[in-house]
Amino acid sequence: MASMDGMPDEVKSAPTVVQQAYQFAAANPEVMKKIPCYCGCEDIGHTSNYSCYISGEDENGRVTYDSHALGCSICVDITQDVMRLLKQGKPIPEIKTYIDQIYAQYGPSNMP
Repeated sequence: MASMDGMPDEVKSAPTVVQQAYQFAAANPEVMKKIPCYCGCEDIGHTSNYSCYISGEDENGRVTYDSHALGCSICVDITQDVMRLLKQGKPIPEIKTYIDQIYAQYGPSNMP
């Protein structure tokens, strides 16, 4: 989990489950970039569940946070499921399949 130190104030004052999702996403880009989101955020240019939390990173590694997941329970629920399934030892492809099966009812995937 990433430290809360560099997080925006909005994240620091968010519910714990949201804070944990931001911390996890920031610390695990290699995982989260492989996980889709189903909240409709592809309309705002998001390409994975990771981009619901992180909008960019500069050449020095400084992260720019996206505020989208602060108000989106689907984004946070997906991340919480990823965290739980990783803890259970599930591989990324199996986790992605699970996310696809559970969340496709909410809308299209933001991943090709």
